[in-house]
Amino acid sequence: MNGAVVNEAAVSGVEVKGAPLFDLRGVGFAYDPARPVLRDFSFALWPGERVALVGPNGAGKTTALHVMVGLLRPQTGEVIAFGAPRRREADFHAVRARAGLLFQDSDDQLFCATVLEDVAFGPLNLGAKPAEARRVALAALAELGLEGLADRVTHKLSGGQKRLTALACVLAMRPQVLLLDEPTNGLDEATRERLIAILSGLSQAMVLVSHDRDFSDRLATRRAALAPV
Repeated sequence: MNGAVVNEAAVSGVEVKGAPLFDLRGVGFAYDPARPVLRDFSFALWPGERVALVGPNGAGKTTALHVMVGLLRPQTGEVIAFGAPRRREADFHAVRARAGLLFQDSDDQLFCATVLEDVAFGPLNLGAKPAEARRVALAALAELGLEGLADRVTHKLSGGQKRLTALACVLAMRPQVLLLDEPTNGLDEATRERLIAILSGLSQAMVLVSHDRDFSDRLATRRAALAPV
């Protein structure tokens, strides 16, 4: 029977203060009741941390990220995010405004006609006026060196360009937490190095899901390993 438990190991010392941003307690989730993906999964993310969530394929890493923002609802256990229990869809609206999820497949995140429209969508959805959403979107693109892509048709971008555009979509929402699912997928070496430099300079707490061991080693302050039980 498959499941997942978490064993945490420090990679470098970071002093944590205050309450955790996320606190998952005894979470269980199964797509098929006979084969649980997460069982009794407990995990906390503290301000300032960058946690590498690692494990073999099928261990439940992506599932855990989706549970954190309410895209999947656990069958057992509790999700506490930003100091409050989150159980219903309405509870997670505020969570998604404060925690930005980078999907494993960029095409799941990009659906507008142009890059600028895609990046502005999040701020507009949070209530920004069009002029402000455009300003925030352009700033997010500039932060990633993507100013020249603003008017490009999104579906004609390269894989690496789509990946960075998807990250710009997340950053434009000014999240307190970044949940990054295989962020180096499709990136060439130069773009990967640029991504590492960008993420290294951000203050947000992060959960990093990546099979790129060098990437997670260079960014993570702690490693949490999901393993079958």
